[in-house]
Amino acid sequence: MPFVNYPLREISCKIVYYGPGLCGKTTNLKYVHAHADRATRGNLFTLDTAAERLHYFDYLPLDLGAVWGFKVRMQLYTVPGQLLYNATRRLILGGVDGLVFVADAQRVRFDANVLSLDNLRDNLSAQGDSLQEVPHVFQYNKRDLPDVAALEDLRAALNLHGAADFEASARDGSGVFEPLKAIARKVVTKLLRTGACPKIDVPPPESASVPIKSWPAAAFRRGALGGRPARPIAPLSAR
Repeated sequence: MPFVNYPLREISCKIVYYGPGLCGKTTNLKYVHAHADRATRGNLFTLDTAAERLHYFDYLPLDLGAVWGFKVRMQLYTVPGQLLYNATRRLILGGVDGLVFVADAQRVRFDANVLSLDNLRDNLSAQGDSLQEVPHVFQYNKRDLPDVAALEDLRAALNLHGAADFEASARDGSGVFEPLKAIARKVVTKLLRTGACPKIDVPPPESASVPIKSWPAAAFRRGALGGRPARPIAPLSAR
């Protein structure tokens, strides 16, 4: 669930990159961090496990605009790919607002993708969620390599709900920012549509007189995710 910080006038949303081991989750995060505006990104943190490293940082995509005057900050996480770290996966999934499922497009990794997606469904179910309810997109990574599965086969096996999907080569940055932009907009759109009431760390200031439940209409009038923006916003550049 999003977290509202009134002193900073920010809403923090949690985005998790999920997928089988060595599919490119970490490569995605490293590329985003390296090419994001230094002024809008946090430090990239690494947690070591016996076989993999987990990465996370926060990031302020300015092209999202504002939700009733609040900037939307994205907290980006990877999960360990190996199934033996499933307890860590579940921990990281706690409170997730959006998912990027990174599939390895190589034919030899086809079954690993399906197994990882089934594991994601199980872990979401364990915390009372489902893939249909959590905003998500798919990235078919490593499309630059030889002997990759057909795009139609990957979609038929993985993208059962018709979510937005993208071909990518995270190694050179192709198709890295597009799924991030898409999931960020999906998360904010759900927040506006549902009027979800995030945890509030301090009481709102007197000027914040509009209740969260009325954000959808108010935010769209002010230009969030379309229309005339409430304030000038800088485009997100994938340099």
